[in-house]
Parts: sequence; structure tokens; C-alpha cells
Amino acid sequence: MKTFPECIPCFVRQSIQAAKFAGASEQRQKEIADKIEEYLKNINMQDTPPKTSRNMHIEIRKLLNNEDPYKIVKDKYNTIALSMYDKLKNIVKKSKDKLLTSLRIAIAGNVIDFGAQIEFELEQDIKEVLTKDFAIFDYEKLKEKLKKEKEILYLGDNTGETVFDRIFIEELKKIYNSKIIYAVKESPIINDATKEDAVFAGLDKLTDIVSTGCNSPGIVLEYCNREFLELFNKSNLIISKGQGNFETLEQEKRPVFFLFKIKCNVVAQYLGVPKESIVLYNKF
Repeated sequence: MKTFPECIPCFVRQSIQAAKFAGASEQRQKEIADKIEEYLKNINMQDTPPKTSRNMHIEIRKLLNNEDPYKIVKDKYNTIALSMYDKLKNIVKKSKDKLLTSLRIAIAGNVIDFGAQIEFELEQDIKEVLTKDFAIFDYEKLKEKLKKEKEILYLGDNTGETVFDRIFIEELKKIYNSKIIYAVKESPIINDATKEDAVFAGLDKLTDIVSTGCNSPGIVLEYCNREFLELFNKSNLIISKGQGNFETLEQEKRPVFFLFKIKCNVVAQYLGVPKESIVLYNKF
């Protein structure tokens, strides 16, 4: 998916947000936003938004002299999400379709996304996602795949969201005895999950955690390491979390099931569904 003009204000917002989370003064926030506006004048609009964002955040981190501006907020939502684990597990336990309920919970965790939005109400979003109709719902196709394929490449997204993924993964293993390979970012970018965050969520006890080799908010294959590319190209079932991964991978002719909440008008219009929709989407 290419970058659209409507993406530009979002990029500028991210620059201010990163500076704010890093503790920069209002004046410094403005200075960084001004520099990023200059930087954005020369971007390639055919690049995916996560590729543009990745390269922009390299500049932001240099300007801030801070390799992880989102560190405090990432730790905060890791802790909040883990504190919700027992409650969420109980919701699954009481449900009729435990796989679907755990899948919905995984999507609910996708609201913890500081790249695509500024504010969210986690408790309220969970309640909504548990009952909301899907705008795209390839659930039967996913279940057929799960019966056939015993190994899943699971593409993680954000910190905190990893705990919600854990609940879905536990059901996948319980129902289908699936082997899960959980892919995370190599190093910090916005609030995307790294190995440290996956381990904090307990995913090291359930999955083989691997690095994509890249640090973009969405898996940009040209930045990934050889080991991940081999996994991606040989996998017969890929579960992809988050809007950023959709933006970078939706044109790839691979057996990917995208799970996410649509948080911006650009992606909503691209898919032809309303903003705030939830989707389970398989293209190829």
C-alpha cells in the first residue's frame, strides 16, 4: 500500500508525540516537527507508510538523541496488559466459541498503537470488539487452514498487545496443537514489540520468538534478515497482527490472515469499510 497525502499529518503528529514522550519541551517539539515537515517534502509517495515512518523515526531519534522515545509508555502498557490477563482468560473460558473469542481479544489488543492513533480506551475497546460485527470475516477459511497446517508464523505488532496475542496463541495450541513462531521487531520503533516485550508477556514459554531483523512499524521485507525472509517465504500459514503489517504485506502473494482494527481513514477507504472496523482478512 502506497503513502497517501492524508498520511502526512499523521507523520508530523508522530514526530511531536515521540518528542513529547521523550520529555522534550514544547519549543523543542515544535522544532522537531518543523524539521520533519522539511524531511517529508522529499519522501517517495510510492513507498508504504511504515517504510516512510521507519526512515522518519531514524531522523527523529537522532534529533532527540534517544534510541527509544516510547520506552516509558511501552513499559506502562506492558504492565497494564499483563494485569488484565486473568480477566481476559476468564472471558474466553466462559465463551461458547473459545477460538473466536480469543481471536477477538487479540484484535482488541491492537488498539495499543501510538503510530496510528493518539488516544484509546482499552477497557471500552475490549468490550466493543467482543461483540462487534466484523467488516471482513474470513474465519471459516482460517479454521480450514488451521486444521491442515500445524506450524504458524505469527507476526506480532505492539507492546502490551503481546499479552492479548498470548491468549489467542494459547487457544491455537490447545485446539489445534499448533507450533507457533512469533516474530518481533529487531529494535525499538514507536511502540512496536521487540523480544524483550514478547518475553515479558510470557510468549517465550509458548512460542519460538524470532526477530524480523527490521525496525519498521510494519514488516518491510527489504529491511528483514535472511532467516526471517526464509520463514516468511516457506510458511503455509501466517497470522499478521496490526494495521502496519497490513500496509506493508497486503500485496504479497502469501497465505496471510490479517487481524487488526482499522484506525485511519486511508486504510478504511482502501479496503472499502468504515473506520474503526475490525477485520480478519485473507487475500491470497
